[in-house]
Amino acid sequence: MRRPDAAGPARAPAEERGARRLLQRRFTARLLPQLRLLVEECAAREGLREPRRGEFVLAVDEIAGNAVEHAGGWGRLVLLRVGDELECRISDAGPGFSEAVIPELLPGLDGAPNGRGLWLARLVADRFAVTDAPAAAGAEDRERTGALVTVAVRLP
Repeated sequence: MRRPDAAGPARAPAEERGARRLLQRRFTARLLPQLRLLVEECAAREGLREPRRGEFVLAVDEIAGNAVEHAGGWGRLVLLRVGDELECRISDAGPGFSEAVIPELLPGLDGAPNGRGLWLARLVADRFAVTDAPAAAGAEDRERTGALVTVAVRLP
């Protein structure tokens, strides 16, 4: 069941809210396993306990995997401690998308093997948002802004 505040109200940029950067990485498919471990280590260090830590790491992994698969083969992750939340931002230089493409009900019941990652990430998040990302340095097509997906969970 989706948490009632998953979309959450608009918030000030993390830098204005006293954020502390825990991790920043550019990643490709080859680096996804290492990225998962780094996110899990940071989440554990910040006090996120199981099962929430596993849910958070899974959500981050699904979003990062989508960036690799659908947005040019790479992405950028920034993990922050923002007050009592652990916030992860994943950006890419792909064609972008809106949160409207994520179904409200579990996708894939028709036998499709994919389409559940963003749905799952939104489901387990205390806060989730999809916005446009600024064009990444080195992006071939400057007209493509890409997507910025933010997923956050409250810390105990």
